[in-house]
Amino acid sequence: MSEIVAIWSKRFKRGPMDPLMFAELVAGRGLAGNTEQGGKRQITIISEESWNEVIEALGMFVDPSIRRANVMIRGVDLEQSRGKLLKLGPATVRIYGEVTPCRKMEDAQPGLQQAMRPRWRGGVFGEIVEGGVIRIGDEVSVAE
Repeated sequence: MSEIVAIWSKRFKRGPMDPLMFAELVAGRGLAGNTEQGGKRQITIISEESWNEVIEALGMFVDPSIRRANVMIRGVDLEQSRGKLLKLGPATVRIYGEVTPCRKMEDAQPGLQQAMRPRWRGGVFGEIVEGGVIRIGDEVSVAE
């Protein structure tokens, strides 16, 4: 089953990633209460499978919240998903592209930036086109 496995919000720039059980996605804005609002990067999403590849490449466990994404999903491959619509529970996200791993990842854990480069392991960013409250365990699918 494809599902949401984690949700995080960042209250302020460079602030900690707060784990959430549910969150409201606001169309045209982003995750309610998250510091980044509007624009094309309203939400960032990573896949659990890709994160497991990152951990394997590093040879050590690294908590996925260090990636600083808003949502972690299971069961949907995000590689080459630009332009697709992703259903997260009742909400819909238009994926605009790959999140390129930045220097912050290397500062957080040596080797992390390089481990995230292949196969869109850094996840994707997008715009909320249909809002709604998402919860851990909600179904995830690619809308055709």
